[in-house]
Amino acid sequence: MKQTIPGLSPLPAQEPDNILLAHGSGGRMSARLIESMMLPRFGNPELNLLEDQAVLAVPGGRLAFSTDAFVVRPIFFPGGTIGDLAVNGTVNDVCVSGARPLCLSASFIIEEGLAMADLAKVLDSMAEAARAAGVRIVTGDTKVVDKGACDQLFITTSGIGVLPPDRRLGAAAIRPGDAIVVSGTMGDHGMAIMTTRKGLSFASSVTSDSAALNGLVEVMFRASTAIHAMRDPTRGGLAATLNELAAASATGMIIDETAVPVRPEVRAACEILGIDPMNVANEGKLAAFLPREEAPKVVEAMRSHPLGRDAAIIGRVTAENPGMVIMRTALGAERVVDTPLGEQLPRIC
Repeated sequence: MKQTIPGLSPLPAQEPDNILLAHGSGGRMSARLIESMMLPRFGNPELNLLEDQAVLAVPGGRLAFSTDAFVVRPIFFPGGTIGDLAVNGTVNDVCVSGARPLCLSASFIIEEGLAMADLAKVLDSMAEAARAAGVRIVTGDTKVVDKGACDQLFITTSGIGVLPPDRRLGAAAIRPGDAIVVSGTMGDHGMAIMTTRKGLSFASSVTSDSAALNGLVEVMFRASTAIHAMRDPTRGGLAATLNELAAASATGMIIDETAVPVRPEVRAACEILGIDPMNVANEGKLAAFLPREEAPKVVEAMRSHPLGRDAAIIGRVTAENPGMVIMRTALGAERVVDTPLGEQLPRIC
């Protein structure tokens, strides 16, 4: 016969099919959710202690630290889930500083009624993404809110990484004459979300590019240590990223439209929806700035990596028109590539 603590309701005989408010109470059901759903997927010596923090032994040097929140709708989309997006997005924010990502925290805000099967699918995708990136989820938090107080599931991840002594990247290091390199096709993630919401279909499916880029970044540094800056062009797409860096570095940038790689199905979706691929979010791509003479060998190295097969030199940095990005179009004309005025698609990540 089961014994119960006076005044407390007994635990259900088995885990319910959906999230209950009691799962966020900090009591026995909260503990059971963590022990049954999260520890089996993320378990490591630091996390298994279940302290309110993780005490980490890290190599000496400078630390890179980043945090991000993920509220993408829907939480499952072609090529990914909110879970792997949360891991990959934070890993990428750390590694484009030149750091080697080590550990993540993960906090979950879960809407009452979310199916346990859906939560399990998200957690599985997070665990697999962390394994693929070579990082550990070492601490976190879980809250459950009333039905309608959030949309299914929101995730916040923070990450730390160690910077090798010879890597000092940033907008201030960008110089006129630098080549501008991208690691692959633009607009994949944003169009995957948008076409899913709009119910559009194409001969080839539009799939998110959600991926961790730290392996590709290491390949690039093995090819050259002269990389000046890197950035992952997420919300606002490549256009927002280039404008931000042009302003921060007080340089101009000239882009060749025909050199910017875009998948045919993404281009078709953009044309139907009247959207410029330059303004569409990516979640597994980077833009890099490096001396022109170093660019060919770095691009060659990138193309040897699965996430850099479509790497290309798309333009150059100039001393003219500081703070401005100019595109030379396929017709030979020039146009200003401006920062998008607002978010074309809310809750993209």
